[in-house]
Amino acid sequence: MSKFDEIIRLSGYSRATVSRVINHSRHVSPEAREKITDIMNQLNYVPNRNAVSLSTGQTHQIGIVMASTSEIVLSFLNQFVDIAMDYGFQTIIYTTRGDKENELRAFEDLRSKRVDGLVIVTCVNEPRLLKAYCEYGPIVSWQRMGSDEIPSVAMDQAEGYRLALEHLISRGYTRIANLFGRVESLNTQSRREAYEQFMQEHHLPVRTDWYRYSVFTPTDGEQALRQLAADAELPQAVLCANDYVAIGIQSEANKQGISIPDQLAIVGFDNTELADTLGITTIHNPIAEQATHAFCRLWAVLNKQQMESLLQPEPLKYKLIARQTT
Repeated sequence: MSKFDEIIRLSGYSRATVSRVINHSRHVSPEAREKITDIMNQLNYVPNRNAVSLSTGQTHQIGIVMASTSEIVLSFLNQFVDIAMDYGFQTIIYTTRGDKENELRAFEDLRSKRVDGLVIVTCVNEPRLLKAYCEYGPIVSWQRMGSDEIPSVAMDQAEGYRLALEHLISRGYTRIANLFGRVESLNTQSRREAYEQFMQEHHLPVRTDWYRYSVFTPTDGEQALRQLAADAELPQAVLCANDYVAIGIQSEANKQGISIPDQLAIVGFDNTELADTLGITTIHNPIAEQATHAFCRLWAVLNKQQMESLLQPEPLKYKLIARQTT
């Protein structure tokens, strides 16, 4: 008799229940988990992962594809890893450094059944190329893909940007500079279009001369404000690509003796802990909730069912968080 069958016999539980304990599924009562785990320890049982994969057709591993890490990405990762573990899945991080060949190795692992599914945080290959791998397992993207090639949980940042604009205009700020991320990204395009449309609707000047691109870090923010302050006219407000840029703007403004928010209002994006600590007005971006949505999409395919009602993810919404910088 195999050790696996011995565990079934000694515990009195079904093969399915014992398998769920071995695979760290949360759908097991505490009593059953404790009894089965004790017997496994007594028998010195170590599951053969290859055999488990062959018997279930799953590795219980999900790959996460990204170019690099950042504070914002970590918020997504932490939530995704936690909920995946709750449902018996481990995660493998594929860090590609933005290299197309490195990125494709993750998708080849999906094709060779080394992982059950993939989550794209950032990718550099064309969506139409990556879509071909969907036949080997579910793929969900946090990055906006710009089409229906691959399902995405990404939100249109135009919605959050309009909240920031409405807030600034209501406070009397009409001359607004924009510090964007990558010029070619869909998020940058959405933000730029939202700004231009909003200003035109309110018959206010669209200051394209105050556009700056590839502004990501506090240092980038400091440099951007030095450039803006060198112009004959200082903007009344600055909309930032993220909270870290806003921190740089705030720092440089303090160095130059620019009064915040009297002479310059600042709005960040994402609602990080640092923005709260430094009193920066920002747009709350529900990053953790997007990670939950991503796992639910994969779960529905891998387990042919929806999440139980208690874990249905909340609707995704941006929210303005007004603080001292406006």
